[in-house]
Amino acid sequence: MTKPIEVRNPRTGKFDYVIIPPPPRLLIQQCKRTRRAQVRWHQLGLEGRIEALQQWKDAILSGRDRLTEALVNDTGRLSTSILEIDSFLSSIDRWCRLAPELLQESAKNTAISFIALQQTSVPYPLVGVISPWNFPLSLSTVDTIPALLAGCAVIVKPSEITPRFVAPLITALNTVPKLHEVLTFVEGAGATGSLLIENVDLVCFTGSVATGRKVAQAAAKQFIPAFLELGGKDPAIVLESANLELATSAILWSSVVNTGQSCLSIERIYVADSIFEKFYHQLIAKAYPLELAYPTVESGEIGPIIAEKQAAVISDHLLDAVEKGAVVHCGGVIEDLGGGWWCRPTVLTQVNHSMKVMTEETFGPIMPVMPFSTVGEAVSLANDSIYGLSAAVFASETEALEVAYQIDAGAISINDAGLTAIMHEGEKNAFKFSGLGQSRMGAAALKRFMRKKAILIKTNSTSDPWWFDNQE
Repeated sequence: MTKPIEVRNPRTGKFDYVIIPPPPRLLIQQCKRTRRAQVRWHQLGLEGRIEALQQWKDAILSGRDRLTEALVNDTGRLSTSILEIDSFLSSIDRWCRLAPELLQESAKNTAISFIALQQTSVPYPLVGVISPWNFPLSLSTVDTIPALLAGCAVIVKPSEITPRFVAPLITALNTVPKLHEVLTFVEGAGATGSLLIENVDLVCFTGSVATGRKVAQAAAKQFIPAFLELGGKDPAIVLESANLELATSAILWSSVVNTGQSCLSIERIYVADSIFEKFYHQLIAKAYPLELAYPTVESGEIGPIIAEKQAAVISDHLLDAVEKGAVVHCGGVIEDLGGGWWCRPTVLTQVNHSMKVMTEETFGPIMPVMPFSTVGEAVSLANDSIYGLSAAVFASETEALEVAYQIDAGAISINDAGLTAIMHEGEKNAFKFSGLGQSRMGAAALKRFMRKKAILIKTNSTSDPWWFDNQE
């Protein structure tokens, strides 16, 4: 029998929830059952799959209050949980709307007069999704919905740190038998995820670089595709021509949304010498009034640190920065309130790339601000990282575009930050150690779950094989 896992409440610090990972034998059987059911799911056709997903969405809406409560208990924050649910439900509608065009098959003539081509695709039978704790609902479904529409079956292994949201989803799923056969959630930690990879045909993973490496190696051993969305250390560059009111507001939001626990968080800020002092004073003035969501979830904007281990990482980065000469202008400490770990928005200056806070993923509401003297220096600093997920540039549009093309990152927001949170049409790849595989945005987000097949038709069936007349 597998050992139960106790789950901590991020607001109270109490372990008030328990999950029980499936025994290996049962997980393997579940994978086999789900893979068999995929045949019927694919044969259902796209219209049938869309109908099933819409039925699931309606059932979730009927029990939305229970989902909200579970997600708040998982993460300790309210407004972001509501936004996360809204985004998830709208993603079902968006993919149901886009799928018919994206999954169209085509037939055409080729450069060889007697050969016609039919281009078709076949879904991977069983997709495994391993998701993290920072956006539990969004990141467990961002790959799941397009995979289901493509005709795949999916097994999701959410983080053992935030598993409560799964129960309301399963309750809704039980009302849609056709979908319930091919969409399964399994509880567990690393061992469960490892076994899942051994029994699926494709894996999607979102999480740290360290774990992502292990996932990539395990997938390679199984000879299956792996789509990895990993860590980030997103830079923002603020040039002299920037609108400082806009830049400070956008960077502040991107740095503290979800308490900085986001892959799209701005984690390092480079500002032109001439506006450096004015910039960081404006940033402090906007950051300082933000309140913690304590003692109630409605009390303020900044929620708790969800994962207890992350509190230690943030504290270590702050201590390292201060020891090396950084100046803390606001925030700067981890607070223990009611058993939960909290960090107020923190602005740092006198920082450099010898500090962890400028080079390692912090995943907290920390804003280190560093001046630069030339645009070339700014680009060099932004690219001085093992990460390349996304970035932001603030300047006149022409100047910002020139800089954006030089940054080694998959998505660059111009005169805003974190725009990939609301705009999903642009395909992007993670650079460097920030990920691997095709884009989870744009058309590729759905098409990557299909294996392409070319059907080559000889139209003149009475003649000899094409190679026959070419024999010496």
